[in-house]
Amino acid sequence: MKKTFIRCVLFTLVLALPGVSLGQSVKIGFVTTLTTGAAVIGKDMRDAVNLAVEDLDGKMGDLKIEVIFADDGFKPETGKQVTDKLVKSDDVDFVAGYIWSHVLLASQKSVLDSGKFLISANAGPSQLAGKLCHRNFFSTSWQNDQTPMAMGTVLSQKGIGKLYVMAPNYAAGKDMVAGVERTFNGEIVGKDLTKWGKDAQLDFSAELAKAKASGADAIFVFYPGKAGGAFMKQYEQAGLADELPLYSVFTVDAISLPKLQQAKMKAVLGSLTTGFWGPDLDTPQNRQFVSGFLEKYGRYPSFYAAQSYDSIFLINSAVEAVNGNLGDRDGMRTAMEKAAFPSVRGPFSYGANHFPIENFYLLEVVADGDGNWTTEIRSTVVENHQDTYVADCQL
Repeated sequence: MKKTFIRCVLFTLVLALPGVSLGQSVKIGFVTTLTTGAAVIGKDMRDAVNLAVEDLDGKMGDLKIEVIFADDGFKPETGKQVTDKLVKSDDVDFVAGYIWSHVLLASQKSVLDSGKFLISANAGPSQLAGKLCHRNFFSTSWQNDQTPMAMGTVLSQKGIGKLYVMAPNYAAGKDMVAGVERTFNGEIVGKDLTKWGKDAQLDFSAELAKAKASGADAIFVFYPGKAGGAFMKQYEQAGLADELPLYSVFTVDAISLPKLQQAKMKAVLGSLTTGFWGPDLDTPQNRQFVSGFLEKYGRYPSFYAAQSYDSIFLINSAVEAVNGNLGDRDGMRTAMEKAAFPSVRGPFSYGANHFPIENFYLLEVVADGDGNWTTEIRSTVVENHQDTYVADCQL
């Protein structure tokens, strides 16, 4: 009788411990956009997560993997609502995903105040790299400014003197513009921040006319998802490829290229972009990821997919490090800080703000051996790059 009582007391105490899971699974809430025109990005991320779970044989250590996908509807308020549900009703162990910086910023407090881990598989707002950094927040992508900073370096190296800049008017768009301005040595002769959100501006004819008349030597743009395809179509129709060379970030990728190829938008071939990753990056994990993705889905993965794939392996490294004891938050955090998981980008490290310190590459849009449009790495622009906001992080 006494032993039974002690067992009951111990069981009650374990139940009372925050973060302890007595179930047989690790629960991951993955927030992305699965409706609206931006769903093409979210579905690519979802496909990568499912592939990662498959490559892990559905388990992290001895625990089964349970992923709950949630649709943010491309709205900050919806993103926060589904995040709240994942944290409170579903009681997930990790919340990951997030395409959009404004959605992540609206949702991050719900996760972090609950004591759970938050893994961004895309969005990298400057606030979370700086003053809002948190010990339980990690990124498997980049801080928003870094990729355009690499592009600013490329533009300077190529001797571009005058640049016209276009981006959507929201948190990430502003970070992208700030990034390219930080490293570009020439003159910004024009800048347009266009309407974003569910009713985002997709007609860029007026802005392209201004760019053409500005005297710029080149144009830099950041337009993810559907907006990127719309921009590219109008850029070609305006006949600007020969007189205003295109340099972009997060605009021309594995999501947009098949549609651009189908539409015969040949102006995109030869255009340059920068990024931390490319499908031809020669690392063991990337070879596994790209070949598996091509086999399973019949298309190239995007960088969104690559980051999402990494997010699952980062979580796996945390769970395995504590032998499935999900109540050991300190142990899981320490494991993730080591960045010892097999990443598609190869070895990298985390900065004090839990954003990757990583390489950035110059990529060119080309046709592969089968005639499919993709990107290939041409050079390494910067090595082991740390974002500039880490100095504001007080961890």
